[in-house]
Amino acid sequence: MNLQHQRIEALCAQMKFARLHAEWPAIAQHAAQQQASFADFLERVLDAEVRARHERKVATLMKLATMPAVKTLEQFDWKEAAGAPKAQILELAHLAFVERADNVVLLGPSGVGKTHLALAIAHRAVSAGHKVRFITAADLMLQLAAARSQGRLKEYFVAPAKPPQPA
Repeated sequence: MNLQHQRIEALCAQMKFARLHAEWPAIAQHAAQQQASFADFLERVLDAEVRARHERKVATLMKLATMPAVKTLEQFDWKEAAGAPKAQILELAHLAFVERADNVVLLGPSGVGKTHLALAIAHRAVSAGHKVRFITAADLMLQLAAARSQGRLKEYFVAPAKPPQPA
């Protein structure tokens, strides 16, 4: 490894460009082989880092969402759940309700796929970069009852304050 490589690696570490640190040599070699412009090379390395940051964000949001499993709409068996309104579910999958700050409640008897659909929509939302908190109705009722008995019901509904940002 030459001094320039060491300096580039140090700069990547300083800027917290984790993906770039690992991928820039291959991107540079590909750019040289393709006789790409400096702007093309720069676009590729920046794109690699943006994708890496999005992947890390999604991974973090998935952990925070507390989903018991990853389910997708593609895995859902629409034939088994004949009562599920497919058009409405697919409309929810576009996540417009998130932008409108609408609530969605899935009701139905046991075993019709409500949890699968909720997890699939939550997975789409997380993949789009939205914060999600998955909770079953039973767990929600337990948490609400506990908050009420502790006199913290009002606080349960208030979002935690964001910590102050450094200047």
